Amino acid sequence: MIRAVLDTNIVIRAMIKPQGTVGPILGRLRNGDYLVVYSQPLLDELLEKLALPRIRDKYKIDDEAVEALLGLLALRGELVTPSRKVAVCRDPDDDAVLEAALAGQAGYVVTGDADLLVLRKFEGVRMVTPQAFLDILG
Repeated sequence: MIRAVLDTNIVIRAMIKPQGTVGPILGRLRNGDYLVVYSQPLLDELLEKLALPRIRDKYKIDDEAVEALLGLLALRGELVTPSRKVAVCRDPDDDAVLEAALAGQAGYVVTGDADLLVLRKFEGVRMVTPQAFLDILG
């Protein structure tokens, strides 16, 4: 089973526009085509951003949508606790993504963040765009 960390920006984009280019990432997760790996810091960041009025109001994200997402993560995901810190990214928040990937033995980090994509690969974990990940899933 393919194991991947979804960067927060990808999850939010997929929620905002399910019919867009990134939307299928969550659809493929619902189908059980891969397992999402996440950590408490990543979950906290996601919930913090989804609580912002500018995101909730503009994109009509309600509590029901957030609960459905949390249910999907619980069903098709694995919560991991990183055991080591890394400091390789310009933005320390991005290091949390790598820490979760390493702790969960993920093969991929799916992101649109140039600071992560520039790494291409870190300790065996490939940094890929949403489209590249969808191509990998077939």
